[in-house]
Amino acid sequence: MKIAVLGSGGWGTALALVLLENGHDVTLWSYTQEESAVLKEKGENPLLKGVPLPESLKLTADLSCVRGSGAVVLATPSFAVRTTARAAAPLLDPGAVLVSVSKGIEKDTSLTLTEAIEQEVGDAHPIVALSGPSHAEEVGRRIPTVVVSASKDRSAAEQVQDLFMNERFRVYATDDVVGVELGAALKNVIALCAGISDGMGYGDNTKAALMTRGLTEIARLGVALGGRRETFAGLSGVGDLIVTCTSMHSRNRRCGILIGKGTPTEQAVKEIGAVVEGYYAAANARTLARKVGVEMPITEAAYQVLYEGKDPRRVIVDLMTRERKHELEDSWV
Repeated sequence: MKIAVLGSGGWGTALALVLLENGHDVTLWSYTQEESAVLKEKGENPLLKGVPLPESLKLTADLSCVRGSGAVVLATPSFAVRTTARAAAPLLDPGAVLVSVSKGIEKDTSLTLTEAIEQEVGDAHPIVALSGPSHAEEVGRRIPTVVVSASKDRSAAEQVQDLFMNERFRVYATDDVVGVELGAALKNVIALCAGISDGMGYGDNTKAALMTRGLTEIARLGVALGGRRETFAGLSGVGDLIVTCTSMHSRNRRCGILIGKGTPTEQAVKEIGAVVEGYYAAANARTLARKVGVEMPITEAAYQVLYEGKDPRRVIVDLMTRERKHELEDSWV
């Protein structure tokens, strides 16, 4: 199949290589001609050092590459997903499957990314979210990885399974798009918190608590917005949370470490040199939680640190001294 991958960052490039390995005719689109020229000149993506780009991978900055494609993968940062979908919409072939692989919540609307895409392209194209514990650096090096394909359209979810699956990249399917997308976006907030904890010198106990209770509040919000609780115990929930909170591949965790060591938030985000999705997701998650009346104390604490400049050590004390709770919300009901 002819496939266009829109977005030549590390993740878009890694997925393009998976598709190419599976025998597809793949074009990797860059936002600027300069970015595409760097890939051609170096023969690799600077974000995936040591991973060669085969000559059979087509490189371009011309968005018309989507014409004739049976599938179009949107792999831009979350803030550019809508504008990219809007620009591509008139060029899409009828029935082309759109695959959203970015992780985040749209900043101004608090919509999931597939919702933003659907607003731009209408209902003529099936839309699939592909997500899970998947560092681009490892996928690019052909390290075994397992993700999930989510769509309201079963045939589209299974088609994406077929497009991507091989002996080192396994794909499960689900119809819980809301749960998959919220798990993917909100775990970045918890990864920032885990990094802040690491930066302050706290240990495994603290990080385990942040991850576990963070997952609880992510699931609480996800269910309130229409997701299924069991999805958050799966690949796009606890799986993605584990990999993002524990790895130095994670931009969110690395940014958190800087903040925990005393670097001002804006400077820390800038030093990472790429989009820190958890910074934006913290504000969106707080907005959504307040809208539906869901308690998210860790997310609220993250917002206070990231946007209000509150001392992380003070925030930890506040979290630790909250009123007593039952771990299971329906205990002794």
